[in-house]
Amino acid sequence: MADIYRALADSNRHHLLDVLHQTDGLTLNELCNELSMSRQAVGKHLSIMESANLISCVQDGRNKHHFLNPVPLQEIFERWVSKFASHQATTLLQLKQELEKENELR
Repeated sequence: MADIYRALADSNRHHLLDVLHQTDGLTLNELCNELSMSRQAVGKHLSIMESANLISCVQDGRNKHHFLNPVPLQEIFERWVSKFASHQATTLLQLKQELEKENELR
């Protein structure tokens, strides 16, 4: 599980996970369009995420498609987050998000 936490420690990898959550099966070139960094840097991030089993890859001819693997994230949720989740915390988080939205509109 340490590999997962290390992989999740970088904001660029957060963004890549968000992108793959929205559109699964993207190639390296398509993912590079989402970040303002070199192809090699994005490839390194993807390699770290693949080693942590956060993504899986499928080779299709010359293209390698990247897919989000939600299982490790669900394991983290069940192990650490869910036991701290409560109705009150959820309600407070919703209130915080609503207040932040209102603040952004001003």
